[in-house]
Amino acid sequence: MSHAVIIKDAVKKYGNFTALNGVNLEINPGEFFTLLGPSGCGKTTLLRMIAGFNTVEGGSIYFDDKMINDLEAHKRDIGMVFQNYAIFPHLTVAENVAYGLKAKKVPKNEITRRVEEALDLVQIKSLKDRKPNELSGGQQQRVALARAFVIEPSVLLMDEPLSNLDAKLRVQMRTVIKKLQRTLGITTIYVTHDQEEALAISDRIAVMQNGNIMQVGTPEEIYKKPENNFVAGFIGISNFIECEIKGSKESASILLNQKELPKKVKLRKDYKGKAILSARPEQLFFSDETGIPGTIIISTFLGDFIEYEILLENGQTIQLNEYTKDVHFVRPDNQKVKVDFNIDAVSIYSQESGEVISC
Repeated sequence: MSHAVIIKDAVKKYGNFTALNGVNLEINPGEFFTLLGPSGCGKTTLLRMIAGFNTVEGGSIYFDDKMINDLEAHKRDIGMVFQNYAIFPHLTVAENVAYGLKAKKVPKNEITRRVEEALDLVQIKSLKDRKPNELSGGQQQRVALARAFVIEPSVLLMDEPLSNLDAKLRVQMRTVIKKLQRTLGITTIYVTHDQEEALAISDRIAVMQNGNIMQVGTPEEIYKKPENNFVAGFIGISNFIECEIKGSKESASILLNQKELPKKVKLRKDYKGKAILSARPEQLFFSDETGIPGTIIISTFLGDFIEYEILLENGQTIQLNEYTKDVHFVRPDNQKVKVDFNIDAVSIYSQESGEVISC
């Protein structure tokens, strides 16, 4: 049975450095939940606190309604997959997977059955008698996965498990992990700094920075409606265009270079002053009539889309993507263009706080 994992005001310090600054999260039973952020943001620190490898210096961590702050790691009913696999080089594939079951004193005939089932699930049953040095990186990662879930943990923790694999194999293995988690229904907490990986595999994502949670949401929410300019800049590619906002929250004007755009925007509250308009490259489009004037600096044909780098009149450079299924030519460099956008698709942030002000 999978646990909910509830984190309340979690704090971790190393001397004068605060690694976690009062983190609060609620992870649902059976959910695939990802901790995403740049190096040093606190995501692995939090994972190790959940695992019992790091002490909890403030706040509480619960599995369902049971506080586990002082519970020893081996009593937490977790499976763990590490970045470096941590499989035993002197044991065969089957012996590695059986290791945790033997430690739990599971009957021998049941161990054999569960190991066979686990290896079948990760599709390496034919490799059960090989040693780790006879396996590829992807095969070793499958062994580590099988060893983690064969003990039937209530919570599965993964710390950057794909970072040592090449790009193509990472894509293959993330699909394996996602399918496996769906099949088993184990509450899974996954740490990565790879935005694309997080978007591809997660039910929900917590984006972290400097020991704080910046936003929690589904991959679609995180990508399409970032709550602050850090999330907008960290997830995928965003164009940040300086502007000014004036008016009421029901109908505010956007000014670029002192010129008022014809589009009105709805705000969360009344706002007047400097702001930042954020738009993804695919949210921008060329228009013959309205839009922001600019000049194409360079175009790059990338198969399914054309990437344009455009210099705006205010000196800012932005990226616009046109998909080849929609257009049949590449615009030339130095062409004068107008760049437009759907006001409901973009986000606007306070320049001072970085928080979203648009609806």
